Amino acid sequence: MTQGPNRLLDDFAKLMTDAAGVAQGARREVETAFRAQAERFLSDMDLVTREEHDVVKDLATRALDRIDELEARLEALEGKTAGKSKKATEKPANEG
Repeated sequence: MTQGPNRLLDDFAKLMTDAAGVAQGARREVETAFRAQAERFLSDMDLVTREEHDVVKDLATRALDRIDELEARLEALEGKTAGKSKKATEKPANEG
């Protein structure tokens, strides 16, 4: 009779081990299905990747820096032009 309860407990332990394995497999299946759905959902939303975002951000930053440089250069050229035109307008007034 000592074998009866031990065998029953062994069978129960085996059943629980098998059930845990099945549950773990089911969890992996659910995770895989969820990831696939999430990826499909995100791809339908036309989202950009982090790399694409960083590249565009870098391009925009460089473009804004270049615009600042060109604006400063334009102001300097306009200042020179304004100075020359002042001198040109002052000469006839001094002569007359």
